[in-house]
Amino acid sequence: MRSVKLVGILLCLLSAFAVASGNKLGIHDVSRVHFSTPVRIGTNLLPAGDYVVRHQMEGEEHVMEFQLVNRKDTFKAKCTLVPLGHKAPTDQAAYVTNAANERVLQELIIAGDTAKHVFQQ
Repeated sequence: MRSVKLVGILLCLLSAFAVASGNKLGIHDVSRVHFSTPVRIGTNLLPAGDYVVRHQMEGEEHVMEFQLVNRKDTFKAKCTLVPLGHKAPTDQAAYVTNAANERVLQELIIAGDTAKHVFQQ
């Protein structure tokens, strides 16, 4: 009986810790995205491929780090978080084409996030 109580207490503590450690910004700390063609993000031209995306804070600035899956290549870009008001149902991206005919990522929304990433050009 004591072991059941102990397991119950441990589960409650773990649940409380998981809720407390949740991201208050409304975004995932780590996500995955796929670019089917090269994409310019900030000053970087990223090759097509699958990326692990990490959201980081550098002082007061929001920074997204894009790392090619199974490679060490990483690319960083500053972004601004804009609240959505609800959880995003799907991944979404908004692009423009620049004078060099490159796709330039302007906004990125990750499914389940409640804020979108707007990238500085």
